Amino acid sequence: MTEATQPIQRRAIALVSGGLDSMLAVKVMQEQGIEVEGVNFFTGFCVEGHTHAIRKKDKDKDKRNNALWVAEQLGIKMHIIDISEEYKDVVLNPKHGYGANLNPCLDCKIFMVNQATLMINKAREFAGDRGFDFIVTGEVIGQRPKSQRKETMPIISQESGADDRLLRPLCARNLPPTLPEREGWVNREALFDFSGRNRKPQMALAKHFGLDDFAQPAGGCCFLTDESYSNKLADLWKARNERRYELDDIMLLKVGRHLRPEPHYKLIISREEGENRFLEGYRYMFTSITTVSCPGPLALVDGNLESEEEVSQAAAIVARYSKGRVLDEVTLEVRQADGVARQVTVKPAQPDDVPLAWNVG
Repeated sequence: MTEATQPIQRRAIALVSGGLDSMLAVKVMQEQGIEVEGVNFFTGFCVEGHTHAIRKKDKDKDKRNNALWVAEQLGIKMHIIDISEEYKDVVLNPKHGYGANLNPCLDCKIFMVNQATLMINKAREFAGDRGFDFIVTGEVIGQRPKSQRKETMPIISQESGADDRLLRPLCARNLPPTLPEREGWVNREALFDFSGRNRKPQMALAKHFGLDDFAQPAGGCCFLTDESYSNKLADLWKARNERRYELDDIMLLKVGRHLRPEPHYKLIISREEGENRFLEGYRYMFTSITTVSCPGPLALVDGNLESEEEVSQAAAIVARYSKGRVLDEVTLEVRQADGVARQVTVKPAQPDDVPLAWNVG
């Protein structure tokens, strides 16, 4: 074959979450000779990352970044892009609404594919023939109740701007042919028609490809699908009387016991040594309370303690979760964010002194 008749090497960019479906979608493309690069968007809400490294109970879980691990297994280049700031509008103002909790899954998928589309356009500007020809996702019809339904698939394609350059290899034969199929860049007959929540077809395909190690995060690895986490985020917005958040806010929602004794302050109390160390990093931002006379947790005060009675109330609650909970008195240090500290001695709160209604997550 002469150089003039060499077929053009088609290239795709794949949204890679780190789970099995996107891993398989990339593998299916590679089997068809498509050159694939991956992209993983950091929103701040993913269960992975640092979260498993904090708590002792998670010490046996993998500490790896699954997207990077998938890239290594498949031999593809991975782009990890921080979109946490732009993503706020998706969380705060989802056009298509939330799922069972504060998970804006359909808007999220549209946003992610749109970001990949922008990457395609940008790459084309700079790379010419080395740009990407289409986008690949691991979506499967019926897999997710909000974002992966047959009627929402066209919405994602259209509203993201990807249109028919968006190919879902695992369920493509249940959908109209896309540009890569019509142009013959990929063989439609070698794609799949998976649908529904049954994972057996994916497991069988993984076995066929010899893949026996992969992550299967529930809810697509997103904290916003978790009821407890969503309750804490809703509580944060209610306390602030406005819907906004910063990256530190959503990180702190992932750790500790969150109790709100009064509308104007909340305690974030560590549950173990790992969370103690994590919360230490925030003592310059919040008033903190920790035990002095016995081992105990570190707590951050999100809000203001407006009287001595509230200082004592907060200290008694923290003492309740210390080794001194059965003692008559426990001494604690209350330290302001500027470093000014003092000690208070209180009787630890009893179980009835901490109503379940104070638990916000």
